[in-house]
Amino acid sequence: MNIKPANGGVVVQLGAKESGLHGSPASPFCIQNILVPVDFSDCSRKALRYAIPFAQQFGASLTLLHVTQLNYAVGEFGVIDSPLMEGQVLEAAEKAMDTLLQEEIGNLVPATRQTRIGRPATEIAAAAKELDADLIIISTHGHTGLKHVFLGSVTENVARVAPCPRSEEHTS
Repeated sequence: MNIKPANGGVVVQLGAKESGLHGSPASPFCIQNILVPVDFSDCSRKALRYAIPFAQQFGASLTLLHVTQLNYAVGEFGVIDSPLMEGQVLEAAEKAMDTLLQEEIGNLVPATRQTRIGRPATEIAAAAKELDADLIIISTHGHTGLKHVFLGSVTENVARVAPCPRSEEHTS
């Protein structure tokens, strides 16, 4: 199967096995829920712009997810008020998500948003499972070399642990 953007939409090219040729039955290809992790970067906005026509073509809904990883530290004057800081971070993320939903999606497709605090790859995989997501459309920043070694790749980690996409043949 080959999926690629084309003229404001998405083209899905099926191979012989997927299309039901050569006597094999056609595999079901149903996408209803698409998870789009965003970090408000240009890369994640590009992934969102790719997800919108994909959702339109398949009649799917989008869930935008922003995960903030907080690193707690003890300051010179004592421990930081974690619940207060988490609340402020979530509130700011929710406002930014609302703006993103309005600017990029509007009424083009059904869409919701979630914000979480935690380790991004873990939270994205957990959200995909909880939402029963059929597909995750996620961007990468394309770091290479030492920057990649030190920063790691959330996208790579999500690909390793995410529960989707999954084939109906492999679930029981």
